[in-house]
Amino acid sequence: MKINLEIVNNAHLKAPILVEDLNTKILVPKMVFRRRLTRASKLAIELLHLVEFGKGRIIYGSAYGELPATANILNAILNKTGISPTDFQNSVYNTPISYASILEKNENEMLTISSGDETSDKLLKIGAIKALDGDEILLLACETMNIENINEINSCIKYLESAVALKVKVTTEKANLKIGDIDTSLPKSLSKLIAISESCKKNQKNIIEIEI
Repeated sequence: MKINLEIVNNAHLKAPILVEDLNTKILVPKMVFRRRLTRASKLAIELLHLVEFGKGRIIYGSAYGELPATANILNAILNKTGISPTDFQNSVYNTPISYASILEKNENEMLTISSGDETSDKLLKIGAIKALDGDEILLLACETMNIENINEINSCIKYLESAVALKVKVTTEKANLKIGDIDTSLPKSLSKLIAISESCKKNQKNIIEIEI
């Protein structure tokens, strides 16, 4: 089975350490709420703004989840210190879209998947099936890997922060999007999605074929 998706809008962010110049203070004016956000949550909220997505269904993917919060918890256990309640709350995979849905008062379906290096492909396939209902949905993926001593185990990933959003809908038109080279210095979990975003051309329909 093949499903064609029109990419209505797209955006991506990537940086060797931290993505800078985020508009978090403007997008999240309440300081109490803003202070609780994880890095992935800030990236997700930024991308929702960039692709002009407010209320609607979101399919979110991440291979590593909230790695900084998880690392903090493990360090606390190792050092036999108190675990931060905020880190504990923020350690679940759906943290970014949970904060985004609260911010936008979005009560639509939210689905989170994690499938290691195959997260991009699984996100596209699940998103295509979900989009058969006829609405525009958001495919979103984030990886935030800037944790203490990450260089001791990381030998291949150049971008420790990366995120991508594709706002899509089903179409009967023919696929026309040619995906460029996939950057192997990005986490494999979202490198294909970022390649798709980078391949989209402005002022024309960008349609991709998804094989289920």
